Amino acid sequence: MKPKNYRRKASTSIKVSKTGLATPDPLANQVVQQVLAELPGLLAVAVVDVASGMSLAAHSTATINPDTAATYNAEVVKQKQKAMAALLLTDERIDDILITLSSQLHLLQLTPDGRRFIYLVVSAQNTNLGIARQVLRAQVGQLQVQ
Repeated sequence: MKPKNYRRKASTSIKVSKTGLATPDPLANQVVQQVLAELPGLLAVAVVDVASGMSLAAHSTATINPDTAATYNAEVVKQKQKAMAALLLTDERIDDILITLSSQLHLLQLTPDGRRFIYLVVSAQNTNLGIARQVLRAQVGQLQVQ
């Protein structure tokens, strides 16, 4: 018998291979490559599925592990979505989340449906935040899950 608080896991469009790893997502990989081309000085970038916390494609030039960051940042998004629901902000949606560190900017740009996001890490001293946001806005629309 299942306990009363049993919940079904949210279904996702992530395909998992027999080895337990996510299969590559060509669209996510294309978005990562495009962000790399437009922001060559970035430290890390990943396309993340919010429900599973899995990185669908990633690249890093720094000591940041984008796959680990994806998992934790998916939790940040989920908690903010819960807070918005608790505050009855039903007419609002999250566009992006900015986390400012002493030397880095971490930016999460969500798809309009809130199911995926692009995670970007750039140097706070060498990057124009407005340009970084513009690049992510241009790319995030390609990730809309059908």
